[in-house]
Amino acid sequence: MDKSIEAMGKRPIFPLLLSMSFPPMLSMLIQSMYNIIDSIFVARLGEEALTAVSLAFPLQNLVLSVAVGLGVGLNALMARNLGAGDVKKAEDAAAHGIVLTTIHSLAFVLIGLFLTKPFFHMFTQNKAVFNMGCQYTYLVICFAAGTLFHIAVEKMFQATGNMIIPMLMQGLGAIINIILDPIMIFGLLGFPAMGVTGAAVATLIGQFSACTLSIVLFVKKGQIALRIKGFRFDRNIVRGIYSVAVPSGVMCALPSILIGTLNGLLASVSQRAVAVLGIYFKLQTFVYMPANGVVQGMRPIISYNYGAGDQKRMNETIRTACFVIGAIMCLGTLLFMGFPGAIMQMFDAGDGMRSMGIVALRVISTGFVVSTLGVVFSGTFEALGMGFKSLIISLLRQFVITVPLAIIFIGPFGVSGVWAAFPIAEAAAAAAATGLFLSARRTLRGRVQKDGDN
Repeated sequence: MDKSIEAMGKRPIFPLLLSMSFPPMLSMLIQSMYNIIDSIFVARLGEEALTAVSLAFPLQNLVLSVAVGLGVGLNALMARNLGAGDVKKAEDAAAHGIVLTTIHSLAFVLIGLFLTKPFFHMFTQNKAVFNMGCQYTYLVICFAAGTLFHIAVEKMFQATGNMIIPMLMQGLGAIINIILDPIMIFGLLGFPAMGVTGAAVATLIGQFSACTLSIVLFVKKGQIALRIKGFRFDRNIVRGIYSVAVPSGVMCALPSILIGTLNGLLASVSQRAVAVLGIYFKLQTFVYMPANGVVQGMRPIISYNYGAGDQKRMNETIRTACFVIGAIMCLGTLLFMGFPGAIMQMFDAGDGMRSMGIVALRVISTGFVVSTLGVVFSGTFEALGMGFKSLIISLLRQFVITVPLAIIFIGPFGVSGVWAAFPIAEAAAAAAATGLFLSARRTLRGRVQKDGDN
């Protein structure tokens, strides 16, 4: 096998984790940056435009959820097979990933065409917000194939220990989008001013550029062969992918469900609060996407060593990931606590929105550090194929506790009560995640020892 694959079983954990985490961390920071820059440019079109794009976020995140879910399932299955020395099964898994991604892409065309208008009717009666939201959403959902294929290929690269190419491709897409945003939105360099539609077009051009080059590089430089000719579905491979993909996709979709639910709750009190929530969810990606980059680096290491029967390296990887992600969360807390006013000003926030945003950022960020355990243990269970346990953690973090508390707190405390539900949910999920992991250790130890003996 290639040296980058073998390194997952031999190289010291801390430098290995950093080397595998830094590229996705950097690419996701860039991704966060262009998501935020999208909102900054759109905000200059007015509060209605910003609200329209904020309302579209749940559907955009649904695309990301399906892409990441399939990618994580594919990544874990490929890495476990490589750890066990079965390259043929890893190649078969990669072929299934491409075919399943094609099916998902066609499904999103139907979702975009038939569900966009009903979705926006649920959240706004403002005609301007409705029209701009639909214009933006038709494009980013119907042409979701760029994101879906890009992430599938990214996870296949990562399963073989190659984190550099996915980073470069993610960066390419983000840079293209950042350059094109002001050109398409405001009509620079001879282009017509397209408003929020221009933001969608810029995003799609960036995504498809990165996607196309990723596929070309994987075919030419990938460390495993991608064979589609003569493809036939293998029930065991499909089950192996979706046993992780479904819970992982649901976990990634939870923010969409959460935001959609909270948007409905907040819209009855304040349209401004909807925009503030949308801004927060764009901003928090600066914290959670780098943390997820560490999880992306951690997962193939754990999966590989699980397949190889090396429990010591698995445990060391988990401890090291907790330390690195904890440090990221501390920095995020300091940023949101120390500079909330300056952050809100980037979005041309008026006095009312700025005041509300400052409270939101400070209150919600109190849960960042404690969320470390939930993030790490959730990723650990994904790597081990224990998708249901991972799903439980994410449900507690992002829905089961947050929504009921928001409904209870909004009466006596107003929108501030909704913000307070976030850190409480993170604390409860961290406790549950720790309990699940401790209860799984004995079973896990037995499995690893048995696999190692075999």
